[in-house]
Amino acid sequence: MISALNQLVDLVEEHLGEELDVDKLAGGLGMTEYHLRRMFSSLAGMPLSEYVRRRRMTVAAGDVVRGEADLLGIAVRYSYGSSEAFGRAFRAVHGASPSDVRRDGGPLRIQPQVRFRLTVEGSNPMDTHLVDRPAFRLVGYAARVPLIHQGINPHIQKHIAALPPQEHLRLKALSNTEPSGMLQVSDGLDPDATEGSELIYLHGIALTKETSAPDDLDVIEVPAGQWAVFRTSGPHPQALQTTWAATATEWFPSNPWQLRPGPSIVAILERADDFSTATCELWLPVEPA
Repeated sequence: MISALNQLVDLVEEHLGEELDVDKLAGGLGMTEYHLRRMFSSLAGMPLSEYVRRRRMTVAAGDVVRGEADLLGIAVRYSYGSSEAFGRAFRAVHGASPSDVRRDGGPLRIQPQVRFRLTVEGSNPMDTHLVDRPAFRLVGYAARVPLIHQGINPHIQKHIAALPPQEHLRLKALSNTEPSGMLQVSDGLDPDATEGSELIYLHGIALTKETSAPDDLDVIEVPAGQWAVFRTSGPHPQALQTTWAATATEWFPSNPWQLRPGPSIVAILERADDFSTATCELWLPVEPA
């Protein structure tokens, strides 16, 4: 996978003046677009689309400073339909307009070309198993919330706190299939995993496909497929977030599996009364790479 990501970076560099067909690029690298975007954002620390924009504006800045063409010509060279659209993208990256940079020589915020390198990790074994699951449904209370990578998400916390205590007991009593227990479900995630992008968070449980859900609850239908299940234990949510990150940096590069579209599920198996520590299972939908 490291080699494939570096090939992707080279292809981006070759096609900075064109609209990228990421799905076609991913297919040529033997990956799905969904997995490619998720792995790039996890390892590079930014979405692929943001990296392309920064690199495009970095190279364009050289053209602007050299003054070899008018601004409209530079805009067209980098696939912008007008100098105004190019100017907005340029200012978003560099903090100044192209005309100001041409006159003053700056300021410029340069995005170096990313390179991925394999480092020796994995001194701590990851407790993982793979399971095949028939279709099932996730049932509970859903809300649209922004994605937050580190720490507790206050929007999710507020959503859960608003539920009456008896609803938690009611949901637990309904659960009749794996993943078992109370579940924290993230669905509809932007493949780039952009900080602040919206996702659907569902607080609920799993039911078999044949079990009817109460009319007052939200439902996410989950098709049959394979799942990688990672067990975590320790300070919450830090241990869970560390494991989630390690799936991208350690597990997927070392195993012949890739992410497929679908909900990510966290099953809370045990926890302290104040939720300072917890033992969890992280369920990620996967398919052979």
